[in-house]
Amino acid sequence: MEKKFEELAGELNNCPLSVDILQQISLILKEQDSECLCSFVHKSYESLLVVERWVWKVLSSDYYGEWINDEYYQEFFYTVASFNKDLIFNNGDVKVDTKGSLLFCVSIDQMNEIFAKLDRSTDDNNPFINIISLWLDNYSYFLYDNRQYNIPSVIDYIGRHITVKYFMSKQYKLYLTELRQPHLIQSVFTAKFLFYIKTCSFYLYTYLFISIRSSNSPYTADEMIRYLYEDYLEIIHVHSYNVMSWNKELLGCIAQLVGLMGVLCWWDGQQRTQLKILFSKEQTTCDHVEDLTRIVAHTPFYKQTKPVRSNYETILMDTILMILLVIVQTQNINWLFRSNTTIRDTIISVSEAALNDEVCLCGYCLLGEALGDDLLKDLKIADNISDYFLNMIQEAWKNSSNKYKPIPLEYLLRGFQALSKNDSIQQRTASSNKIPLFIEMSEQYPILYDIIWALSFNHDIQQQLHSNSLFMSKLSHLAQQGGNEQMRKITHGILWNLEINHQDRSISQNTNQNTFHIMISYSHKEKVLCKQLYDELTKSGYRVWIDFDQMHGNVMDAMAQAIDQSEIIIICMSEHYRQSNY
Repeated sequence: MEKKFEELAGELNNCPLSVDILQQISLILKEQDSECLCSFVHKSYESLLVVERWVWKVLSSDYYGEWINDEYYQEFFYTVASFNKDLIFNNGDVKVDTKGSLLFCVSIDQMNEIFAKLDRSTDDNNPFINIISLWLDNYSYFLYDNRQYNIPSVIDYIGRHITVKYFMSKQYKLYLTELRQPHLIQSVFTAKFLFYIKTCSFYLYTYLFISIRSSNSPYTADEMIRYLYEDYLEIIHVHSYNVMSWNKELLGCIAQLVGLMGVLCWWDGQQRTQLKILFSKEQTTCDHVEDLTRIVAHTPFYKQTKPVRSNYETILMDTILMILLVIVQTQNINWLFRSNTTIRDTIISVSEAALNDEVCLCGYCLLGEALGDDLLKDLKIADNISDYFLNMIQEAWKNSSNKYKPIPLEYLLRGFQALSKNDSIQQRTASSNKIPLFIEMSEQYPILYDIIWALSFNHDIQQQLHSNSLFMSKLSHLAQQGGNEQMRKITHGILWNLEINHQDRSISQNTNQNTFHIMISYSHKEKVLCKQLYDELTKSGYRVWIDFDQMHGNVMDAMAQAIDQSEIIIICMSEHYRQSNY
């Protein structure tokens, strides 16, 4: 078969080209199921490269009008696109670089020609638009699942072009306005409409996702959210009430819009000033959480998730949970998740029923951050969450790529870091005897020290740490080094919990001799507010201990001494305070 395929590929540049050649190539590609696809790619790589290059040559050619309405040509392009999608999601031994070299064999000049043809088209249902959409969708699928891939310049070019030419355009805005209507007839979803709202949104959020730390984008997150947020909030609100009547086109559009908004919410690191635009009022945030919950609660959606992110249902579940997680981490409305049993139960159902690991992972992170110790214990899901994370972390560590399927180990560790402060998670980790694994991993992933610090509040884990003399010696050594202040604080924190390196201090028996009237204990996220409190108290004549004014030496010892020497402790309780190791 490989020899036959090579001969057929060699015929593609003949003029005139017989459609029989296209039919035979299509037939061979359709025969490649998941079991034989890898072998076929290895044996026929050069011939496949000829086919892929020929496709881009034809799509960008001046004579595309001669074939665009030919059913055999259309069938051929759809078949190659389907083959490429199967290749992207095949977990066999085809290397990522091999997949990328087959997919990204288009030049910037060819893409310029293709975009020009799209812009000149007066037929909103031109088959050419559908074909280009399939290819760009495949690019988005590949790039999202291979975030470390060294992308070629043409991908950056496409991303910037889509951002400027299509996303920030009057046409995109016009289509968003149409999408705000509650009852949409099928004719609304033209090929051009879907290209703008579904394909361009999909490509843009994938492009932003892989370049999230770079400054390549021609617009800031603030600018893009300001442009999008009013339409986005209204579209989600309106259609959350008619979710049972969604067609596949509406599902695809909303899945990609939510994904785009999710990436824009993650953008710009820890500051996330753009969230103040999207969620200017607490009521807006609460309403949006309830809208998203109505969508995610639709059973057919989360029942149709797949292990790979290859359908709209899986993308929708993943992106909605991503936005909900951002909200929990930034908006101080955990009370809503704790008080609203519908929201809580929906997320539990999705997390436990979805077949996609990223969906489950995001759902469990959301539950761990939002619910707190008591609710997790009452709902009896802490063990499931802990086992799920620990298994994925261990499997990713054993994998040469340090990934669990497409999920990087760093992402898993960041998720577990947030959960590690939970009492039930700590106890399950102790019972699972995973401390030796974490110690081994800490050489390569320093975030493990912060995780171990959180876990070291548990008595059983304290004993496990004490039993590892080599690690204890290493902690003592790190605590004495001055190069990395954050690491020094973390190791001091671990050693403090293990009752090592406590400074001797005499506790005054006479409270009248205490140094301070008041100690303020707070999270640094609330530093501005607590500084105002400190200023007012000191103006009134109180002696106040607060870390930015009185912190000296070992943080844990200084705080313990401040507690001993203060008559009153003011605790500025918040979600950030609850989650802090201090």
